[in-house]
Amino acid sequence: MPDKKIILIEDNKDISQLVKLHLNDIGLSVDVFMDGTEGWNSLQNKQYDLVILDIMLPGMDGLEILKNIRFKAKTYTPILMLTSRSSEMDRVLGLELGADDYLTKPFSLMELVARVKALLRRQDAMTAVTPKQKMLSFTGLTINTESREVLKQKDKLELTAKEFDLLLHFARHPGQVFGRMQLLDKVWGYGHEGYEHTVNSHINRLRGKIETDPANPEFIKTVWGVGYQFNAQVNTE
Repeated sequence: MPDKKIILIEDNKDISQLVKLHLNDIGLSVDVFMDGTEGWNSLQNKQYDLVILDIMLPGMDGLEILKNIRFKAKTYTPILMLTSRSSEMDRVLGLELGADDYLTKPFSLMELVARVKALLRRQDAMTAVTPKQKMLSFTGLTINTESREVLKQKDKLELTAKEFDLLLHFARHPGQVFGRMQLLDKVWGYGHEGYEHTVNSHINRLRGKIETDPANPEFIKTVWGVGYQFNAQVNTE
């Protein structure tokens, strides 16, 4: 994973040094900022392959930085958030604003490295392969793979980064049934047992946005005992 540049915005000096050391050990270059405003200034002037972002920061806080990245940046950059174990609302809000993944403190450095590798691999796969179709069109649903926009009828849906990735994976494999561990591996980039609840919560939120009646979904069906299936009719018009 050579020539990858990471920005770490974390105001705990000990955590910053340990994370940088471990990422340097796998060949990654890391810029560290302990002030949110300074980190945001660097993001505006440099191109990074991954952002590791704490929420509680002096200067600009992490959620504000996340919002600025997603709404102002011209290119898509994966974001891994670091949150305290007590800040569930911040984690949910972070995912809604477009974070790709999160870790709660205290976290395992080995797990952080694994998550970083997974996000970088997924980003490489997304940029290396030109989508076969720019537009994926189904009855009642249209997906633009380049602009990452989703229309339900003519209404634009506001999806988080991971919700879009999950929907796109389903839409590229209509009719195929995926187990939770398969979705973790294909969409999140890791398949660790115990994280199946991540898939469940994202499926529920996605259904809440794309389904007319989330309790009786027409697009993402549950195949009991197996997993989930995208059950949509391709629009050939």
